[in-house]
Amino acid sequence: MMFDPFLLHPSTLLLIPAIILTIYAQSKIKSAYGRFSKVRSSSGKTGADVARAILDANSLYDVKVEQVAGELSDHYDPRVQKVRLSSGVYGSTSIAALAVAAHETGHAVQHADVYVPLKIRAAFVPVASLGSQVGPLMVMLGFFIPSIPGLLTLGIYAFAFAVFFQIVTLPVEFNASNRALVFLEGNGMISGREEVSGARKMLNAAALTYVAAALTAILTLLRFIMISRSR
Repeated sequence: MMFDPFLLHPSTLLLIPAIILTIYAQSKIKSAYGRFSKVRSSSGKTGADVARAILDANSLYDVKVEQVAGELSDHYDPRVQKVRLSSGVYGSTSIAALAVAAHETGHAVQHADVYVPLKIRAAFVPVASLGSQVGPLMVMLGFFIPSIPGLLTLGIYAFAFAVFFQIVTLPVEFNASNRALVFLEGNGMISGREEVSGARKMLNAAALTYVAAALTAILTLLRFIMISRSR
């Protein structure tokens, strides 16, 4: 096959740890969500209630909370200032729902606070998106068509933007999770060891997916550099 020399390059072995961690992280988040979506919070608050309470506590009255389709499709959209919660989170009183809702709303608070890592990440979205798409393609073309000078190197630089984006995402996500736990516990949305532990496990499982994504990006970049040096 045409891509065999590229796929079978010794540097491909670098991706094995990332693949293993990614599979593990995905299993952890699914397991945690499946487990703690069945554990109801003693406060009786829904994910929507928690999101609204956090926003109001930070005087973010103009930020809306709305329900969207899908599972774990929850996110904050800074362009329209809306916290969008999946149907399994919006109206649920589970520990998983409250943790997810609080985490996503934490991004809205970060936005209002002009949290620096979030601002940096937002600035890199266009180039990171482009780099993640065209970078690997340029590296591959540069590998098979070495007569085009600088193509492989240019692809590496393009993909580096995507790597930086994944790295700066980590403090953004960790900070949102910390904000979520502080609010949930401090305002009685969750109480007792079991509920606090469940929310923490849910958020830690989610954080692991971002760690896996960052590791994958870093190791892929190192692989591209090794390929470049072997040409």
